[in-house]
Amino acid sequence: MDINKAKERVETLRVEIERHNRNYYDLDSPTIEDDEYDALMRELRGLEQEFPELLTPDSPSQRVGGTALNAFEKVTHAVQMGSLQDVFGVSEVEEFVNRVAEQGAKEFVVEPKIDGLSVSLEYENGVFVRGSTRGDGFVGEDITQNLKTVRSIPLKLAKEIPFIEVRGEVYMPRASFAALCDEQEKNGEPLPKNPRNAAAGSLRQKDSRVTASRKLDIFCFNIQRIEMGALGEELTEHSQSLEFLCGLGFKVIPDFKVCNSAGEVLERIKQIGEMRRSLPFDIDGAVVKVDNFALRAEIGSTTKVPKWAVAFKYPPEEKETTLRDIEINVGRTGALTPVAIFDPVELAGTTVSRAVLHNQDIITDKDIRVGDRIVVRKAGDIIPEVVRSVSHAENSQPYLIPDMCPICGSKAVRDEDEAVIRCRNIDCPAQLLRSIEHFASRNAMNIDGLGEAIVEQLVSEGLVHTVADLYTLTKQDLTALERFGEKSAENLLVSIEKSKSNELNRLVFALGIRGIGQRSATLLCEKFGDMDGITNADVSDISAIDGFGDILAENVYNAFREPHMRALTERLKSLGLNMTYSDAKVSDKLAGLTFVITGTLPTLKREQAKEMIEKRGGKCSGSVSKKTSYVLAGEEAGSKLTKANELGITIITEEQFLQMMEE
Repeated sequence: MDINKAKERVETLRVEIERHNRNYYDLDSPTIEDDEYDALMRELRGLEQEFPELLTPDSPSQRVGGTALNAFEKVTHAVQMGSLQDVFGVSEVEEFVNRVAEQGAKEFVVEPKIDGLSVSLEYENGVFVRGSTRGDGFVGEDITQNLKTVRSIPLKLAKEIPFIEVRGEVYMPRASFAALCDEQEKNGEPLPKNPRNAAAGSLRQKDSRVTASRKLDIFCFNIQRIEMGALGEELTEHSQSLEFLCGLGFKVIPDFKVCNSAGEVLERIKQIGEMRRSLPFDIDGAVVKVDNFALRAEIGSTTKVPKWAVAFKYPPEEKETTLRDIEINVGRTGALTPVAIFDPVELAGTTVSRAVLHNQDIITDKDIRVGDRIVVRKAGDIIPEVVRSVSHAENSQPYLIPDMCPICGSKAVRDEDEAVIRCRNIDCPAQLLRSIEHFASRNAMNIDGLGEAIVEQLVSEGLVHTVADLYTLTKQDLTALERFGEKSAENLLVSIEKSKSNELNRLVFALGIRGIGQRSATLLCEKFGDMDGITNADVSDISAIDGFGDILAENVYNAFREPHMRALTERLKSLGLNMTYSDAKVSDKLAGLTFVITGTLPTLKREQAKEMIEKRGGKCSGSVSKKTSYVLAGEEAGSKLTKANELGITIITEEQFLQMMEE
């Protein structure tokens, strides 16, 4: 295929992929199957790889970056990202509406208040160039790469306007939050408190691939700044601006309505409250705004909040019930997790009878005892939690988590630096089941077909005692299991064999070392290069890794000093699993230097240049700032080159860059 045909096909693919993105993520009405979508994306990436000059920042292939950030740069907001005045009663809403009506307000927009994280999105000539957090309203953090993973955020607008800055609320849908909680509970990790906290934590991940896995979404609700250029449209009302944003390709705040009186406003607030439980996302209130922009300017703002809007907050639904028992669950890291068992109650549209109590400190602080009358609610309308104890039963006693594992009877101990009590028996059956499930999970060794039910069969039949035993399974072993056919056995064995060639960072994560997630596993591999290097590293070497603290370093050091872990890694090595990391660092010669790559390079692809920098200890950034050390510039470098010249940043060519790499 020549360059002209490739360009034409790339443009067609981008339009088609973005159309499917909008159908799937914005309209909730997909028109093709996942495998068909994946085929389109693979074709696009293949063409961009073959013809790197066609790769652009707004391509749908660029939503998830392949490198992790070491820090988030500060962003000063040209327009303050303020908060709203909260009100909690009907009378306060009426008072607000009557006050602004006296100042001339005739129309009000009432919209759901999404419970998420407020962000700014900036576009130049219709292309997404920067995204940032609200921060303190004046200064936020640059999280552009992470925001690109949010599929509802358009990378290129439907109309090419010179500049627009839009404010939106990034949130985690309830289904995504439930899936995240389920995964972290299985892994013995602390559960996020609610979808908002989970969304905030996901947006501040150093690795955008982690952010992408959290399946975040966004609703946009305000234009902060705009330069219309040739469009020449004048936006005079908030409701009009929402329609305009929708036409540009933004997913705007849903169910907004224009009202003309205090009575209509209160009725709409009531309606939103009634639909609250059925929504696939969290709201914590309803926002009431004056619709007319000119009148907003007249009404003005205080130093903290606008006077032309208020946020009505709905009270959380709470129910009283009786605590019948406290069960103890054992996770894959040996953590003993208390779970409250209570008389069933209806909360947020479902019946609940269990709630995680997390640890002894929470039980003690709330003085929760078996037999108590307790108040329960759903955190984020999803995860049940015990709010407080109302009254104790007669002769009740304070509850203490037992110091013996309920599964294996071994001693359970609380670490000095943690609130968690753990079973110390690494051969505990409960830990074995969870450890194997984690080992085989998608983000670890990705052994397709090895689900929870099959793991239970393998363990109960005595076929698997450690994760290493997975690699000695035979077709005869599997077909002897109940409801296991020959084809299923063959597929599972192929998947197990395939996992042997995984990159080392997957194996390190799969081993289930406390506190070691996907990113920290990768950092270990980048630092030490192979399993022997990680195994023999001392605490000071590990803690020197950017992002590692003393506690995490000690967790790694201690894990590889356990005879069980030593024996396991040696056995995995003998079974043929990959023990080296192909992306290991070459040197630290670029440590402390930050590069920005812009334009089309003569021979190198951007990812190749990034890889060369990072393998030598350097960092890559998506934007030019005073902290930038070098700008590697190719053809059509654009605004980044201009900014580098303004700041006096050293600009280098590909030839100079390659010479620097060789020196």
